[in-house]
Amino acid sequence: MNRPEPQLVPEDPAPDPAPPPDLSARRVPLRMYALKHGDTFLVADALGNVAGDDDGLFHNDTRILSRFVVLLGGALPSLLGAGLSQDNAVFTSHATNRTPSPMGDEGLPEGAIHLQRTMLLWDDRLYQQIRVENFGQSEVRVPLTIEFGADFRDMFEVRGATRLRRGTLAGPEVRGDAAVLRYTGLDKVGRQAVIRFSQAPERIDSGTAEFLFRLPGHTAADLYVDVGAAETAEAPGRARFRHAAAQARRRMRALSRYGTVLRSSGRLFNDWIDKSRADLSLLVTELPTGPYPYAGIPWFSTTFGRDAIITALQTLWLSPALAQGVLRFLASRQALEASAFKDAQPGKIMHEARRGEMVALGELPFAEYYGGVDTTPLFVMLAGAYAARSGDMALIDELWPALLRAIGWVERRADGNEGGFLDYARSSEKGLSNQGWKDSHDSVFHADGRFPDGPIALVEVQGYAFAAFRTMGDLAARRGLDDEATRWRVRAEALRAAVEERFWMEDEGFYALALDGHGQPCRVRASNAGHLLYCGLPSPDRAARVARQLLDTPFNSGWGIRTLARGQANFNPMSYHNGSVWPHDGALCAAGLARYGERDGVVRLLSELFETASQFGMRLPELFCGFSRARGEGPIAYPVACLPQAWASGAGFMMLQACLGLRVDGLRNRITIDGPRLPIGIESLTVEALPVGPHRVTLGFRRIGDQVVVAPQGVRPPEVDIIIRM
Repeated sequence: MNRPEPQLVPEDPAPDPAPPPDLSARRVPLRMYALKHGDTFLVADALGNVAGDDDGLFHNDTRILSRFVVLLGGALPSLLGAGLSQDNAVFTSHATNRTPSPMGDEGLPEGAIHLQRTMLLWDDRLYQQIRVENFGQSEVRVPLTIEFGADFRDMFEVRGATRLRRGTLAGPEVRGDAAVLRYTGLDKVGRQAVIRFSQAPERIDSGTAEFLFRLPGHTAADLYVDVGAAETAEAPGRARFRHAAAQARRRMRALSRYGTVLRSSGRLFNDWIDKSRADLSLLVTELPTGPYPYAGIPWFSTTFGRDAIITALQTLWLSPALAQGVLRFLASRQALEASAFKDAQPGKIMHEARRGEMVALGELPFAEYYGGVDTTPLFVMLAGAYAARSGDMALIDELWPALLRAIGWVERRADGNEGGFLDYARSSEKGLSNQGWKDSHDSVFHADGRFPDGPIALVEVQGYAFAAFRTMGDLAARRGLDDEATRWRVRAEALRAAVEERFWMEDEGFYALALDGHGQPCRVRASNAGHLLYCGLPSPDRAARVARQLLDTPFNSGWGIRTLARGQANFNPMSYHNGSVWPHDGALCAAGLARYGERDGVVRLLSELFETASQFGMRLPELFCGFSRARGEGPIAYPVACLPQAWASGAGFMMLQACLGLRVDGLRNRITIDGPRLPIGIESLTVEALPVGPHRVTLGFRRIGDQVVVAPQGVRPPEVDIIIRM
């Protein structure tokens, strides 16, 4: 496809207004807050301000608002507190005036003016109510200034990419109660931000709107502001704001209440479960193919294949609806032809999709990018898990052509490897050099720290391929395709034997991280091996040896499982993938431990995860640093981690399922519970309205002495079998 030739276009010479000197200094990573609806999201600080660092209002991978700062009397107010509503629909900040002098009235006590900012996103538009209230006795004049600006940076520019050429940034159009900021990209697409106020400012220019409120004692005034990528005929106001808030809250309630309800005897544990569900609901976007979890805010608020599949696997036991939406969407984006630029081959499942200017111009390959070696076998795994959980073979019939193309790609790629392993090597220099879930450039290496030659066969990817072959064997058998079923099952066992022979390190009692392009093992102990347990590939003896190490201190920081064991080359607890802790990674390892009967270790890991969440405001970030736990200290944040992140939010649900030993067979209308455990400190837990085929079942788990007793509650459908093994 021919793309527009980039041109050097000078940017608008008018600079954005300079920020107050201490604005950036007041920002720390965990004081940022996010709102999202559809393909628009906001990241702002605790005051509700946007300063143009990593924050802003983003629409379709473009930052359409890079500055929005509210000042009282020309100065930043003092923060009192800030937070998101429990359903993540509304952000509220409380602040007050710092000193008497900025207000212009002698004798006004410090802290007499209360500034409350309430914000929400609905239908790709930011709605904001700014309330100024005078708690003093006398009338005061309160100058309020709003500084605004838009740099229309592509998401990849915000993340640090540099460009020699950009489009044209037009001068702001100011009119009465509104300002329109415009940009025309090199892709010839016009982008804009429309800022509109509920009343005309006293003064407005290209980057500042000034208001003056005269407030008698104990009175308040409201200003409403809307910001969106499109014009709207309706002016901001109280009724419009309340309608948008009601719609946003209604949507979040509907998403959060869908499916199974979990309630325990622990109030804080319930808060964590509720917040995790709310974070997932925030990230879910309704696409024509069904609900789809965007990966995370701010960097990954778009469709990622791997992240969505794992999130769907984490929550599948609670409700199959998310998995259905993920499968349909990814099947609709499956590669049908080869493209070196996109790392695409027929049958591959998409890694990610972007909509910004840089991908439209071909500066980066991520408009639709297929450079993930694991996404395709994971897609097949999810289809099989969905069928077993839901009993919905009609969807499998619909997806069967896509599943055949996917497993065909896995087979062809593995056939090209001398050992029959599924490997990767990027096709374009602009693509990802590492294409497993640990996709940073330095995440795969030899024991001495050297980076390996490709193609690279990751150990966990062989587990996914093994599970994908087994899945296709099972699905084919249900369709009466006995020869194909046998062929895929034989291939799965051949791969199992090859992995046990080539990846196992007897002296280490562990599996190698990868094989390089020469067939030599990367003799590194990494958490990837835990995913192999999740897929059920290792022998019981080897699985037990791996499990013991994952639970021991070189791997376990006390807050969770590190991505890399302490003492390995390139270990760094502050790195992205080489010693940090990723909740989703720990959850997959925990599910693997449970598969081999290690329930006590899973209880311990779930307790660590819950305690971590309690240190991060009952939320789990994308990752955090892997420093060892110290008495009186919390986990150390990773500075630019996404929060929320879908597969981090889903990690607790996967671990809880592993603790409970609960499995639903929708094909047979059966619930099986093996060796149930409850989280530490939880005496009882109810799993309410668990869907089993067309039926709903409620189960109660209660600790009695050293045992956990399970019993159905309410009316038990006679069509559902419940098998409990203590």
